[in-house]
Amino acid sequence: MQRRDFFKNIAIGSTFFIVPRHVLGKGYTAPSDMISLGFIGCGKQSGGLQREFLKTNQVQLVAACDVSKWKRDRFVQRTDKYYADQKDKSNYKATQAYEDFRELLARKDIDGVVIATPDHWHAAIAVRACAVGKDVYCEKPLSLTIKEGRAMVDATRKHNRILQTGSMQRSWSEFRQAVELVRNGYIGKLEKVVVNVAAAPQKWDLKPETKPADMNWDMWMGPNTIDRPFNSDLAPDMEKEAKIWPRWRWYEDFGGGGMTDWGAHMFDIAQWGMDMDNTGPVEVNLVDTGFDKKKSLFYTYKNGVEMVHFTQSDKPFCHFIGSNGSVWVARGDLRTEPWSLKMQPIGASDKRVYFSDNHYTDFLKAMKTRQKPICDVEIGHRTASVCTIGNIAYKLNRSLKWDPVKEQFRGDNEANALLGRSMKAEWAV
Repeated sequence: MQRRDFFKNIAIGSTFFIVPRHVLGKGYTAPSDMISLGFIGCGKQSGGLQREFLKTNQVQLVAACDVSKWKRDRFVQRTDKYYADQKDKSNYKATQAYEDFRELLARKDIDGVVIATPDHWHAAIAVRACAVGKDVYCEKPLSLTIKEGRAMVDATRKHNRILQTGSMQRSWSEFRQAVELVRNGYIGKLEKVVVNVAAAPQKWDLKPETKPADMNWDMWMGPNTIDRPFNSDLAPDMEKEAKIWPRWRWYEDFGGGGMTDWGAHMFDIAQWGMDMDNTGPVEVNLVDTGFDKKKSLFYTYKNGVEMVHFTQSDKPFCHFIGSNGSVWVARGDLRTEPWSLKMQPIGASDKRVYFSDNHYTDFLKAMKTRQKPICDVEIGHRTASVCTIGNIAYKLNRSLKWDPVKEQFRGDNEANALLGRSMKAEWAV
């Protein structure tokens, strides 16, 4: 459209259309470029995600869902206040609250959803979101079980959706630098990767407490066929939540302990550095550490590289050890041997990994281009699988052999029985 025609249409008021960005100038996001998002899960983790997506200035947060009324109301109030401040108004009411995520998914005006629920809900929600045409940003670890993770991959591909796993360290410079140093052979031949994260989940040991009147506890339990009583460690009230992270992640009914909590970050970087994003180990060996009655895992990959899981009182890290040096990386911290390796530039002819410096805008870009994001569903699934394989070895207290193509343990019915879980028919995937 020529500019004279544009102004002519305004003058006669005969045409309604979305104004293209090039007419309005730089720095303005046209309505046609805004992405409508709904949040499912409005607990502690959602606050950071809410801020990051609002900061992009590319989204409109239109809906929020949680089984706790005070959590969804808090999310709505924060969102509406943000938009009221942006528009210099005393109030702004545009974010709808829901208790049941299916009502949110039924809205045709929502382009994508952000899933920030406990892990036991991820697959049931994501598979249904994909089926109704929503793109998905899903918190890590991607799934509670390996079968659920594969169902998420299958649903994403079947319905041609975008799914970004919330392993945001892939969009941080220190981890990208570490991976590129390893991938380009600057530490020589990669021989071993050491991952320091906490241990496997624990069995249920919490005492029943009085359920808050504004919480739908049956819906919180969701797909689980095991009925657990309410306990505020799992779903804290506002005062308690300010002091702790909800402890559902430490119980095997709902999460995978430290192995999936921080493991979904650090094993993710390990597999990225090894260039093993679309596969996994071929065996995992359980060995005594020789102190404090602790055991560790030695994962072995087809190329002979070993990945070691152990737990020590240090911040989570990933340590790549090669024949000529090493790279140690944690959040905000990169160390190398020799020390000068840290200053090594990655040249134009070197191998480069996918570049993203913002995990949230990368997801939005993928929604627009329909190209896979930096932490695509298959990557998130393979990372979660590594964590879960380890948890199964710890649970059975023995070594295992894994087929990363069939995604089954070789000749081990007992271990294979733990690849999935019993789910209520209403929520099965």
